[in-house]
Amino acid sequence: MSRPAVTFSLTLGYWMYRRIAPWLMPVTAAVFLSQTTYADNFAKVYFDKKADQLVVTMSYRGTNPDHNFSLKWGDCEADQSGNLPGVTAEVLDDQWEDVERESYRKTTRFDLSGLPCRRPAKVTLRSAPRFFYSLTIPR
Repeated sequence: MSRPAVTFSLTLGYWMYRRIAPWLMPVTAAVFLSQTTYADNFAKVYFDKKADQLVVTMSYRGTNPDHNFSLKWGDCEADQSGNLPGVTAEVLDDQWEDVERESYRKTTRFDLSGLPCRRPAKVTLRSAPRFFYSLTIPR
């Protein structure tokens, strides 16, 4: 008599596996991607030669438009691509834990007098989690 209960249990488990497993992966991926899609990203980046500034427009989500961005310079590395020195700067958001409710854009100007490499140089900007933007800063 105990044998049919085991068979029923295995059959039920197999049925649940066959019905739920195909949906588990897409749902997991959707949840993961929905959390990373709206991270701080670069909308526009350019070098303003007259002001010697890097002009960065960030696209982000939050509860308010008052986010402030700063740069954390890495070390200068000699002979990057094109035989130029290169440096990576991390773009930091002072409200990185803000709840993602509405979309905003903010343009920030960064003075390049503290650029740790000689010019011309390749500058790579990085924002969390994995967005990159590279440009060459001329002499």
